[in-house]
Amino acid sequence: MRQAKDSRDVVDCLRKYLACRDLNWQAHAVDTWAQGPEASWPERLSDDLIPLLRNSQYARTWRLFTIGQLKSWILPPAWYYSPAWGKPVINRDLQEQAAIRAVTSIDVARLAGVSQSAVSRAFSPDASISPRTKQKVLAAAASLGYRPNRIPAIMLSGRSYMVGVVIGGLENPFYATALERLATALRERGLQVLLMYVDDALTLDSALDQLLSYRIDAVVTSLAIGSKTVARALSQLQIPVVCFNSSLVGPWISTVNSNNHGAGVAAARLMVERCVARPVWLAGPGKNAASRARGEGFCQGLREAGMCMTGLTRLRGDDTYDSGYDAITRLWKRGIRPNGIFSSNDMMACGAIDALRERMGLICPRDVIILGYDNIPQAGWRSYDLTSFDQHTDRMVTGAMELLDEALLAKDSPLSRTHVVDAQLIERGSTTLPD
Repeated sequence: MRQAKDSRDVVDCLRKYLACRDLNWQAHAVDTWAQGPEASWPERLSDDLIPLLRNSQYARTWRLFTIGQLKSWILPPAWYYSPAWGKPVINRDLQEQAAIRAVTSIDVARLAGVSQSAVSRAFSPDASISPRTKQKVLAAAASLGYRPNRIPAIMLSGRSYMVGVVIGGLENPFYATALERLATALRERGLQVLLMYVDDALTLDSALDQLLSYRIDAVVTSLAIGSKTVARALSQLQIPVVCFNSSLVGPWISTVNSNNHGAGVAAARLMVERCVARPVWLAGPGKNAASRARGEGFCQGLREAGMCMTGLTRLRGDDTYDSGYDAITRLWKRGIRPNGIFSSNDMMACGAIDALRERMGLICPRDVIILGYDNIPQAGWRSYDLTSFDQHTDRMVTGAMELLDEALLAKDSPLSRTHVVDAQLIERGSTTLPD
């Protein structure tokens, strides 16, 4: 049975090869030959099929087999070609010991009956090639298990079709959602994703050394640029950089921002409508540009409503659940009882709700209303029922891809754009006052 299986592999390879080259007469001859008892195939290969392929009608096909890659890709590891005998011979030692070399574009070109350059064009997204030729190349590549080596193309074209996606802060569902959608959008454009993780969830600063180590076409990230020094260093890379919620841009650097300031103003107006007299602003880290913009908008909205700013309590966290819980605990120790809180993000807002209940005995929204930002899945949980601003990650990713497409088409022109997406207030129970 083992011999029969080895022989069947050879016959199947012959069929695939002949079919790929549209050699219908030869394929028919192999099919006719294969109608005999399968158990006799090993002997009949040398007695019948090999002479059939070597006669005058099929001599050119047989030469292609032998001159081409008969030993490495037509025959399985259990076979080798003996020039002295002019036929395949079963070799059990070879099956155990020999390793087949990597398939090359030359092998694919011979099998598909095209030039080697056609194989290269078939695997290049922007190359010109007819659909029929491309289909033949891809079929041959699939048959051989070929995977293109992209390094030569990178050296010739100067493009790797790789985009560095820098991530951090995955404990916040907003960043995880943004990563998923960014990766999907890039793959749909035929670009490869090179994932880089940084410990600092706020800025690209710590990713700079990694970015300098790879030959990538662009950088896309849901993080922001934290300093002018890093902005200058990124510009010196002379590749498009697209980030989220960054207040710093420059040559080659574009950003997609949520309307953080406008959302802060809207949060203040809602507080005023709910007759909040003791508001609290729970900010994120000082270097978080998005948090700063939300806070500035919140304060502006309160001032426009005529509220005395001395009545505003400012707290700070680090965008995590624990920091929100701890911030409210500190407030409790100071003896301050708020009746309205605007949190820079949902994670801190969830921690704040739990601390209000456990530390201060305050129930939301009966005793205090609270708003967050990001509209993460936890905001909709019944235990939080948190009113939040939705950044519309899908729209931000769409905007980022439009900026990236524009920058890649511009090639050597250092574009810099800012795209703003309005945040939507999603009202839930945390701001709904009881009747």
